[in-house]
Amino acid sequence: MSGAALVWCPFPDAESARAAAGALLDEGLIACANILGPIESHFVWEGARASGSEVGVLFKTTAERLEAVVERLGELHSYDTPAIMGWRVNEAHPATLAWLIGAVSD
Repeated sequence: MSGAALVWCPFPDAESARAAAGALLDEGLIACANILGPIESHFVWEGARASGSEVGVLFKTTAERLEAVVERLGELHSYDTPAIMGWRVNEAHPATLAWLIGAVSD
């Protein structure tokens, strides 16, 4: 049986976050995208400290599709170096796992 996975990725605005979520849903790579925002980001970029407002997204998928989601997000994202991080979930409710498996295309 497949396991669950999550992918975290910030976007410059809600519109680009929604566009990426829509593409991944249409392509059957994710079952859900939770768009959160705005978030305040503080980071180092090209050797200097910076900050800005972003919109965070938590994508829900299966462990089998994790690599494909990360790769596709890299293609869809407007940043040159998007912060895309994914991980396999150790535990998921059986109903949640069944929903993910049913919603995500293999």
